[in-house]
Amino acid sequence: MEITIKQLDEKEFHKLGIKNWPIWEKEISKFSWNYENEEQCYFIEGDATVLAKGNIYKIKKGDFVIFPKGLSTRWVILEPVKKHYKM
Repeated sequence: MEITIKQLDEKEFHKLGIKNWPIWEKEISKFSWNYENEEQCYFIEGDATVLAKGNIYKIKKGDFVIFPKGLSTRWVILEPVKKHYKM
């Protein structure tokens, strides 16, 4: 169970309808989060490190990220985050 991070081209971005997804924002902070459902998100702003299952994931503006259902994470937000998300 791993986090997927990728870049989307404009066609993929529009096909997924990301601009219509809700927005979540978070200040610089550290916290734990458990994913009860799969989450897809697109980072509009920010910089974060997410620790999961012994792996370190760097997430930044422009990244499309998929967090699998059942994953436990530890977030370290280095720059305030603003992201579109869909569960």
